[in-house]
Amino acid sequence: MIGEVRIQNYKSIQKLKLELGRVTVLIGENGCGKSNILEAIALASAAASDKLDNEFLAARGIRVTEPRFMRSAFEKENLALDIIISLLGQNKQELSFVLNNDNHPYSQWRNKEAGKLSLLKLRDFLKTFDGDKEEFITKIANDENVFINIFQEPLSKVIDSMKLHNFLIYSPENYSLRIFEREEQIQPLGIYGEGLFKLLQVLSLEENQEKLTEIKKLLRLIDWFKDFELPRTYSEFEYSLQITDRYLDTDLSYFDQRSSNEGFLFLLFYFTLFISDITPKFFAIDNIDASLNPRLCRRLIEELVELAKNNDKQVILTTHNPAVLDGLDLEDEEQRLFVISRNQLGYTKATRILKPQPLEGQEPVKLSEAFLRGYIGGLPKNF
Repeated sequence: MIGEVRIQNYKSIQKLKLELGRVTVLIGENGCGKSNILEAIALASAAASDKLDNEFLAARGIRVTEPRFMRSAFEKENLALDIIISLLGQNKQELSFVLNNDNHPYSQWRNKEAGKLSLLKLRDFLKTFDGDKEEFITKIANDENVFINIFQEPLSKVIDSMKLHNFLIYSPENYSLRIFEREEQIQPLGIYGEGLFKLLQVLSLEENQEKLTEIKKLLRLIDWFKDFELPRTYSEFEYSLQITDRYLDTDLSYFDQRSSNEGFLFLLFYFTLFISDITPKFFAIDNIDASLNPRLCRRLIEELVELAKNNDKQVILTTHNPAVLDGLDLEDEEQRLFVISRNQLGYTKATRILKPQPLEGQEPVKLSEAFLRGYIGGLPKNF
């Protein structure tokens, strides 16, 4: 897992350090920079995969704009400076990405650290190399595989250990979840929920039945839900999820996803995302509370924390719903809550919230109440 992320010169972020848990929740007023934190990590993931073209950035959930406005615009000089994103693994391994764009029309982002890292590794290797150094340098110059095996593969292993390659910012949408035939260039799940039907078909295979059963069990958080079935035979033209409502007459049998409510579809997406072995190990969900009842939000977070632990997932969530906070146990170091805000200069900052301690003679206050009363921050102050 990734234990810490440091970001410099990205949108509203001048300089920021965030110590992550397995489940990290970000709260704060609109426009404070919550999504910018997620985007910066997604940008680092794109750099780690050497996919910095705009179409790849957008597919990860990054709101791509003119290169100069991807930097912090607090001072004019910043518009040409590098974006720097560093990530520290729990085993103290570190990755840094220094990203630059010359701001010319159609120019591409590039990772300035890519070549530098390899040169530093070559320098360190040669310090302890006791053979003929000139002969060795000639060998790696003429054989790309030698260079890759010695210098590129160790870097790739660090990226893999941090599970950084496939970081996406999911923002599921009602339309994409209902129109199952849509798929995105990033698989198995696109950032808006594309590809859900195909992934459910994979989970319906005999070897994955246990996971599908777990999803169905969790979906019973929805009172009316009884079961769902996928078509018994695969057809590229059949994208119908047969959903059973326990209150309906048995003669009506089932309805499909187009007639289902949004809350059910969002839960189906979240549980599939957390339970599947082929979805990313590290990802974010923007506005986890969308379309969900407050009490359901609290229970959902409790379930997602357990799913993250059981399936080795790491996730960052953003929310505006106080009920989400009541699903967290802040005495568990793997669960963390941050209030994101902007200081007097407009820079995004992050403040970690620990479990509120009641004043002497007072009853403990729920996190949702502490949030609404303004005890922990994260609320607008201008009205």
